[in-house]
Amino acid sequence: MFDRQIVKGHMARHVFKHLLGWPITFEDLCAQDEEYYNSLKKLAQMEDVTAMCLDFTVTEENMGSHDEVELIEGGAMKEVTNENLQEYLEANLRYKMLDRCQSQMTELMLGFFDIVPESALTVFDSNELELILCGLPTIEMDDWEANTIYSGAFESKGRQNQVVQWFWEIVRDDFDQELKARLLQFVTGTSGVPSRGFAYLQGNDGNIKKFAIHGTECGVYPRAQ
Repeated sequence: MFDRQIVKGHMARHVFKHLLGWPITFEDLCAQDEEYYNSLKKLAQMEDVTAMCLDFTVTEENMGSHDEVELIEGGAMKEVTNENLQEYLEANLRYKMLDRCQSQMTELMLGFFDIVPESALTVFDSNELELILCGLPTIEMDDWEANTIYSGAFESKGRQNQVVQWFWEIVRDDFDQELKARLLQFVTGTSGVPSRGFAYLQGNDGNIKKFAIHGTECGVYPRAQ
């Protein structure tokens, strides 16, 4: 930051929130581990969660062995019920995003704040901090367009759809590099472009998921990630 050198790599979004002291939410968990998030979401939709026979523990795989970790003190003896389900969900969020990486995160933050005053970060949000640390990506518009898929109302005509053409015209001609990076960041959760190009853009599950433009018949707000 001081010498205008950038970090060659993009960290998970919640790491930037840790550095800023922002609260971690279930949306951050979804971005980090969508499958885990969906499993918790299904529990919240059940009429009787006691049928799952859960307690306040999680199982971690460590070097081939499976270890039971208590989410709260005495968690192995506490059954999950409809009454304490919210506590169980929050305990899972805290463990997944905070407790299991607490020692590493503490060392990272101690080192970071030893150089960068914490007060100097108050003007940034997590998106801006990522751009400052990791720099603006080099975005090849031809590569971006060539590796975009179309669905919904845009599926039949694809790139020939008038709305799609307007979209690419605005992004290509009217957006500067920072706005292009912010658009990519909004949709995918990171401003980073894969080293091998947009053909290798990954979703949060690690699988290849190309940039998608989905057309709807009715007016709705944009959706990201």
